[in-house]
Amino acid sequence: MAAQFGMRLRKGAATTAVAAVAVAALSASQAPGVTVDDHGRQTASKAQPAPDATAGDGAATGNSPYYTALPPLNSPNPSPTPGATGSPASTGAAEAGIPATVLDAYKKAEAELRESKPGCNLPWQLLAAIGQVESGQAGGGRVNADGTTITPILGPQLDGNGFALIKDTDGGKYDGNSSYDQAVGPMQFIPSTWAWAGRDGNGDGVKDPNNVYDAALAAGHYLCRNDWDLSVPADLDQAILSYNNSQDYLHTVLSWLEYYRKGTHEIPDGSGSVPSGRSDDGQKANPKPSPTPPAKPKPPSSGPSSPSAPPSGTPGTPSTPGSPSPTPTPTPTDTVDHLADAGTPKLTAMAGDAFTKKISIKAVTKTGKAVGKVRVRFSVVGDTDTTFTGGETVATVVTNSSGVAVAPTLQAGEKTGEFTVRATVVGRAVTGLDYTASVTERVADSVVRTSDTALTCTPGGEFAEQAEVKATYKGAVADKVAVTATLIKSVLDPTENDKGPYFKDADGKTVRTLTGLTTDAKGLLTLPKLYADDNTGTFVLRITTAGGATLDIQLTVAAPGSSASPSPSPSPSA
Repeated sequence: MAAQFGMRLRKGAATTAVAAVAVAALSASQAPGVTVDDHGRQTASKAQPAPDATAGDGAATGNSPYYTALPPLNSPNPSPTPGATGSPASTGAAEAGIPATVLDAYKKAEAELRESKPGCNLPWQLLAAIGQVESGQAGGGRVNADGTTITPILGPQLDGNGFALIKDTDGGKYDGNSSYDQAVGPMQFIPSTWAWAGRDGNGDGVKDPNNVYDAALAAGHYLCRNDWDLSVPADLDQAILSYNNSQDYLHTVLSWLEYYRKGTHEIPDGSGSVPSGRSDDGQKANPKPSPTPPAKPKPPSSGPSSPSAPPSGTPGTPSTPGSPSPTPTPTPTDTVDHLADAGTPKLTAMAGDAFTKKISIKAVTKTGKAVGKVRVRFSVVGDTDTTFTGGETVATVVTNSSGVAVAPTLQAGEKTGEFTVRATVVGRAVTGLDYTASVTERVADSVVRTSDTALTCTPGGEFAEQAEVKATYKGAVADKVAVTATLIKSVLDPTENDKGPYFKDADGKTVRTLTGLTTDAKGLLTLPKLYADDNTGTFVLRITTAGGATLDIQLTVAAPGSSASPSPSPSPSA
């Protein structure tokens, strides 16, 4: 990173002293909290990888290489008019320009997230910053009319030789590699992450990592998980680090984010430039991510490629020509034999509530030894709208030193019934564990009238007041609770009455039982207007809630001027 940083600054600089001045100037344009020292190294006081920075399969990209070029020292000033095309004469115009379709994809993703996850505060400029660092804005905007890249954008195979070791998870479906995973598309998702994070951003019914609309929306949802608020610097840092867990990556993305916030403009598709300098420069002779690889990637070799020969004189490195490559050290994931339950209790919650219990599993070897640092994926399966906190149906957690991984809190939706949460090991085909969870309907344990005004009516007339009730559960408001209202014969006979007060349906017909009623957000329910037939006396309206709470409301029908006193049961009909 330091080499690329210096190379970027030396453009147009004649001496080291000039470069140092440029570094100081650049530091003023970085995101808050990011500074540059006298040696050109970036630091950030609060930008340390968090424990959950590996959520989502150890980074969306599998920590693949990325473009290290930083933005120009000067942002376009004045900023070009939004939607304008062409090349402004201001400094940095080429770098500030974003291909039209790519820019549209970022803005559409921001708009969708503003509706679905308003608390995330995702700026489209963050997607643009990541898109620039990951693929140079889809290779300079080389996309077709629907936003799909002209040729696939693939990162190097993640075979553990200079990169992370991620064995194939998609059978080569997305990357054409059946041995190891490769980051795919303009936002560089690895297949195992795309499997749960993928979205259909252009409405064609397909989730394609090579489509900039799909990839941008997926990236937005990925960055907005875990209830992160991206207007909060600490959350923003964690979200970026979860995309690629590297301090240099964080600083580079933040630099482009601030640059784009100061001004950008639209340029024609295909007219953008691909950045220079990559984080894997000089690491190994392995295919680097490129926006223009062959349309059909060549099948990889049956095993990992050999690492580049180390420099002569490297301590501890065999120098005998033709010596075999060392056998890669097994990763923790390679040693996992199965997953075992780690004391998960019964999983049940009322609709709309958070589950009070969590799923806990343990990764173990064949001999039962705990395995730490293993990525475990928890997936919500079945016909349910229950999700993990943050609205996602998939979450990845790394096992601790005791081999235990605890799933995030489940948030019950409105659909009742059972569903499954499946725990599997990421990157290894071992039998997973299925947990049955259930969501019960919302209930109330108390229901009362909100007024003590007597409900009276004359024969053949209508009641002046509508009955209003309030439901609670354990003293708290019971919202969205199902309620049934029935005009019954008496408090001792709950069968539906065939005379006396009644409701009207949509067609004006007489009905004496109403179902499908629900309390509002305050636990309140105002019943429809009541009418009276020609029968006089005292009648009973019974209110019943889900959960069994009941309330009997007395209704009186009397002729004008009558002094009849209420009685506990309806008077006999005339």
